[in-house]
Amino acid sequence: MNSKQPITPYGWAIKQRLAEMMLDQKEFCARYGIPPYRLSNLIHGTRRAQRYRDQLEELLNLPADE
Repeated sequence: MNSKQPITPYGWAIKQRLAEMMLDQKEFCARYGIPPYRLSNLIHGTRRAQRYRDQLEELLNLPADE
């Protein structure tokens, strides 16, 4: 049984931009001071984490509220 949360469309957008920037999640978090668990929350939609969502939208040039 797989206990992992599915990735949301917003999460896929984050992963796509990180791939385009040739950064993995761990490196991105370290570079921009984002806790890895918060990035995971946003990718999987388990928490809104608005402060980090706003920061991601700016850093990754993502549309708001995708």
